[in-house]
Amino acid sequence: MIGLVPFLTASGVRFDSAKTKIHLACWNGHVHPIDVYYAGGFQAWQEHQGQNNFKGAFVLSLVDLGKGQWLFVGVYRVLGCKPHPTVPGTVQYSTELLPGQSDLIGRIIVHYKRSRASYIWNKPDVVLDIREIRREKMTIADFPGYNAVVISHATLQIIIGQKIASWHAALANIKGVYLILDTSTGKAYVGKASGEVGIWQRWCAYAKNGHGGNVELKRLLKDKAADYVKNFQYSILEIADTHASEADILKRESYWMEVLKSREFGLN
Repeated sequence: MIGLVPFLTASGVRFDSAKTKIHLACWNGHVHPIDVYYAGGFQAWQEHQGQNNFKGAFVLSLVDLGKGQWLFVGVYRVLGCKPHPTVPGTVQYSTELLPGQSDLIGRIIVHYKRSRASYIWNKPDVVLDIREIRREKMTIADFPGYNAVVISHATLQIIIGQKIASWHAALANIKGVYLILDTSTGKAYVGKASGEVGIWQRWCAYAKNGHGGNVELKRLLKDKAADYVKNFQYSILEIADTHASEADILKRESYWMEVLKSREFGLN
């Protein structure tokens, strides 16, 4: 089994491993770095740090996939560090992605058992065993089927923003009833999609502002702050074809509101 650093070196990625900090990017209580990576903003996100975490000349970045699995997302040269211009008490790094790795980023999965530290020096006893080299870069999975949709707000924004084909094809061609769950409280909102572009159209609105025009969700986000949408989870309760009438969809929405008691105890 080959380690990540020797493999990168053999592949032509030139950096001084002894002057390299490894960034084990994990959920920080606000955002998951895998969502940032999928959205294409990992480097900029990584450059904003709470303190001077990258004291070496290079940063090797890995994103947590769970169960000791990490996705390789690049080796960066550290160009400089200064106080962040708008967030007091934090720092802003300047970095550049090293050449020769564009076809490796997002494809290599390594195993490493993290203790507590998210920033560690690359030392001989730090072994990042390569477990898989994927044929394609890791992206948000194709649409899994209507009965298997369970996504976060961050994932919804990526799906809508990038108009991922399999999701668009599936959601734009069906009407139905969906569920938004506040994962911090367990409260549910049942909604319906009966327009020409189906669930895709409604979920575009949620991706944009978090509330989609719904009174209770508006009130919740106003009370809790806009970033509270990170607690929202989206799934599909029931689908109907595009010929279903508004009355039919409304009836099914009412049914699910009754089943889940979302009027009495939820967000409807």
